[in-house]
Amino acid sequence: MKMNKVSCAVLAALTAVSVQAQEDDQKAKKIETIEVTATKRAESIQDIPVAVTALNGQALENLGVDNFQDYVEYLPNVVFQGTGPGQNEIYIRGAATTQTNIAVSSVQALQPAVAFYLDEQPVSMQGRNLDIYATDMERVEVLPGPQGTLFGASSQAGTVRLITKKPDFAGFAAGFDTSVSFTKGGEMSNSVEGYFNFVPSDDLAIRIAAYNERQGGWIDNVLNEPGNGGYIGSAVVIDRISGGVLSDPANTPVVPPKNDSLVEDDFNDATYSGVRVGAKYRINADWDLLVQHTQQTLDTEGVFAYDPNLEGESSTNRFIPEDNDDEFGLTTWTLEGRLEQLDIVYTGGYLDRDIDSTIDYTGYTNGGLFAAYYVCNHYEAATPADERCLDPTKFYKESTQTSRVTHELRFNTDPNKDWRVTAGIFYDDQEVATVGKFNIGNTDLGFFNNLQRTLVGTEGINSDGGPFESEISFVNDVTHTIEQIAVFGQLEYDLTDTLTASFGARWYEIDDTFKGSTTTVDVSRRIKAFATLDPDELIAVGEDPALVQQAVNSGQLEVGLLDDNGTLTVDDTILKFSLDWKVNDDVLLFTTYSEGFRPPVTNRVGGGLATNQQGAFDGFRIPVYSLTDTLDNYELGMKGDFFDGILRVNATAFYSEITDLQTSRFDPTNISFLVFTDNVGDAEIKGLDADLTWLATDDLVINAAMSFLDTELTSINPELVGISPGVGSELPFSADFSGNIRARYFYELPDGMTGFVNGSVTYTGDRLSGMVMDAFVMEEATSLIYGTGSGLPIQQEAAVYDGVTYTDTNGQTFRGGRYVQESYMIASVAFGVQKNEWKAELFIDNLFDESAVLYIDTQQFTPKVVTNRPRTIGLRLSYDFY
Repeated sequence: MKMNKVSCAVLAALTAVSVQAQEDDQKAKKIETIEVTATKRAESIQDIPVAVTALNGQALENLGVDNFQDYVEYLPNVVFQGTGPGQNEIYIRGAATTQTNIAVSSVQALQPAVAFYLDEQPVSMQGRNLDIYATDMERVEVLPGPQGTLFGASSQAGTVRLITKKPDFAGFAAGFDTSVSFTKGGEMSNSVEGYFNFVPSDDLAIRIAAYNERQGGWIDNVLNEPGNGGYIGSAVVIDRISGGVLSDPANTPVVPPKNDSLVEDDFNDATYSGVRVGAKYRINADWDLLVQHTQQTLDTEGVFAYDPNLEGESSTNRFIPEDNDDEFGLTTWTLEGRLEQLDIVYTGGYLDRDIDSTIDYTGYTNGGLFAAYYVCNHYEAATPADERCLDPTKFYKESTQTSRVTHELRFNTDPNKDWRVTAGIFYDDQEVATVGKFNIGNTDLGFFNNLQRTLVGTEGINSDGGPFESEISFVNDVTHTIEQIAVFGQLEYDLTDTLTASFGARWYEIDDTFKGSTTTVDVSRRIKAFATLDPDELIAVGEDPALVQQAVNSGQLEVGLLDDNGTLTVDDTILKFSLDWKVNDDVLLFTTYSEGFRPPVTNRVGGGLATNQQGAFDGFRIPVYSLTDTLDNYELGMKGDFFDGILRVNATAFYSEITDLQTSRFDPTNISFLVFTDNVGDAEIKGLDADLTWLATDDLVINAAMSFLDTELTSINPELVGISPGVGSELPFSADFSGNIRARYFYELPDGMTGFVNGSVTYTGDRLSGMVMDAFVMEEATSLIYGTGSGLPIQQEAAVYDGVTYTDTNGQTFRGGRYVQESYMIASVAFGVQKNEWKAELFIDNLFDESAVLYIDTQQFTPKVVTNRPRTIGLRLSYDFY
């Protein structure tokens, strides 16, 4: 039984080779070949011309890890980046870009590039990926590369599928798994999970799985002490991007933010709890109905990053109690049967998710154009002697309700014929309704009070309207819906006994509707104004109709995809071709061409002319919407078993071209953290994925996996020259080389028991952080604000007065570069004993206590480092009843 937590990022991480050795008296004899449904029909993983890897439930258990940073280390071609549980993105094969600031991710609603499925249901979400705890698993499938013909829009760079164990008619079964662990310098963690399968009648089987895991913290919120790497509170800081200026400490009394009441050790806790209930009913010999419901809550406190300007690698300064409450319910249904020569599947699901978060936004003062200034009361002071700075503490509160309804009707022909068809129709309706409330300046300063007074009684579409709370300065209140219909199919034809050709296609139409308002902008009316180009409406939203029309005529602004109601509609057909040759019973060669895409995203302040018309922003207008970004992929692969089945080698070489790569960027018309989606340009990726399994002896199994990547930008949007890295630069977050090796050794013990030892070493190379060359700006701000730099390495990519330079709003040029997330190596080991139904295991994760740089977060305008859990020692116990 498998009873470990796997988040959506964890799942992507499990692309290491499917390695469960069949055992005779617990000794490995041969490599098991797993059946997968990567082609939407059950087939052997070694017989399909798809670069898919899978781990079954036993293999998941054998990994012996219990947090997603550890899982990620087993994914050489998969990258997980984010700021903590429930706040992460997945990238596969280097197709990565700057992700959305978590404080506005639900508003921006950028679609993920990697699709995530729970059984038959897509559960990828706009803005924030769903974070699922996986228990009682059948297997995990990871499909790198575009899978859009069968799996749709968010399968641009790959698809991850979590397959649960279903109700079993074999009879009663139950089991539990529990663990306790201790982290160096941190709190204790513990988990308990269980499942229960029973058959109340010959035609009905029921399965229940439940879990609760508390992950203890290890990050300390330390006292803010100026002069010791703490937050000084004011300094002359020039924001090179937006032009924001903090007050001059020589002339203005300083009021540094205080966190005395929030000082706490090990304050970054996370708790997952939930239950899954499934019922399978045999209608007759040909038809089955499966209904499942999953309910989960994820509660976190604190943050999962440290401040590099402070001592050690586990200290931070936070000034607001931070939390993230993330709850979802997912109900799914699948009806399967057969009519004559056709296998028919109808499947659907309803996902309902609620997120409530409080985020410390004090660091916004470091770079905001308006908020930094209004911390200091320069304009209301009667005399210069009365000038003062107020407490710069700020926060952001989010309440988001998301839902997704999907339906799919699919047909499969007889798999034993020399031609086979899979075809279907798919419908999808997603909605993200969010209210984000910002405190970005003390409301007794006058500016925000006056702004609020003008908006008293303004009704949003998700909030209850009326006067805003006195502590709230700015509000986003928007609903983003995406409705999609698609028709797809794949034909396979055996040209000879050993040569098969396949062709797949998917036609889709997507309607994207963005409605709502902010404190200062009627988003719905603005989008409609740019859709119709009605002069009166453009004037009403503060735009010059002649200048807007000029921008449209010149091609600077795209508006042709909007209808008169402001709904953005796209439709297209994507294709896939493959040819596979069964060299013999043990070796398969294949070549594939495939296409993937992400749909465009409407921008809430689209069309706006930059306030600062200098330097990089001369003539700049925010896109009304980003364009669809597409990925064309070419693969050459091999799957083979050698030396009488004791060595398995699977390898895939690939070349990908990305057109109009979407990215998140700052908005120069407003405050620096108001972001939007743009197309950075084009890119190409070359790489090789490989994994192997070697049954070295009857008692020793060795697994290895590796990934080589060569990524580069091949063209740049002219409006991003000097902001984005130049042509030839690497894409962010992906290492040139990463890999791992694992071994599992069995030995016999008295009384019929079997002992085992697991060991693993993983390596991840250097990676660049983000798509914007802002690291030197961040360092300057860090030094001025805290009195010390971050100490993080920077790769300089544009020099002062070089041919391509990073230009501020005054037209001055200076160094541009990105932070380097340095390479790291992590080792883990476990010792265990098992007999029949029970197993006990002692494990040590992060054996040498390596502090890895997993992600560098700059959304607070100074760098914060997301890191892995320090050395953790624990014990797992499990027992199964049959």
